[in-house]
Amino acid sequence: MIAIAVDDERPMLEQLSQAVKVSPDVSSVFEFTTCTDALEWTEKNHADIAFLDISMRGMGGMVLAEKLLKLRPRCKIIFCTGYSEYAVDAFQMHVSGYLMKPITAEAVQREIDHIKGEKKLEKKLVIQCFGNFEVFANGEPLAFRRSKARELLAFLVDRRGSGVTARQVCTRLWEEGDDARKMNYFYQLVDDLRHSLRNAGAESVLVKNGNNYAVDVQQLDCDYLKYLRTGRPEFRGEYMSQYSWAEETCALLFRKGSK
Repeated sequence: MIAIAVDDERPMLEQLSQAVKVSPDVSSVFEFTTCTDALEWTEKNHADIAFLDISMRGMGGMVLAEKLLKLRPRCKIIFCTGYSEYAVDAFQMHVSGYLMKPITAEAVQREIDHIKGEKKLEKKLVIQCFGNFEVFANGEPLAFRRSKARELLAFLVDRRGSGVTARQVCTRLWEEGDDARKMNYFYQLVDDLRHSLRNAGAESVLVKNGNNYAVDVQQLDCDYLKYLRTGRPEFRGEYMSQYSWAEETCALLFRKGSK
């Protein structure tokens, strides 16, 4: 694969480019700090996959993606950003992937594998996000030893496969309390979640890369993820209703659905 990487911040561009270069599927990576330069290069050259920052000076990543797809309809677009609020717009463009910064080589390779279709993973869990958050394995509700372990899984699903640290989870799920106790409780919940997934034959759904925790979205049959990619099933205004932190995503989905 020939790849291009576009980010107007040089340190971020170098980090992204290094993560892409690690992939054995990528033969070369061309780096650009402006959308205009990337577009001009693509007018004369072939690119199989484009890793684009969304928030950039000039036309920005969204407009650049539209122009690239007009030039090279078969080019796969992967958006790379530090801002989750762009997710709905990104998936409505039917792009191939969406990565949250910092970008890791593992995350890049998962997207490439998904594009190639070489890893056709069995859907381990059925996830319902619209309405209340529910989880099913083998047609039965997934059992959790603690309700907070279910909430941890819900939070990771909400992040759409992007990695989060223990501290980030603690900050969002527990607003008050001693930091050391919250961190200790978090690791107990991770163990509980692994136990529940292991019993369902779905332990591989939980992914740990360094200090980051995520879910492998390719193993999930999830209404929320399907909606972001296809607009189906219809969003009726309720999203993970039992969790107050999910109201931000719910509001975003509601605004997009009303357009």
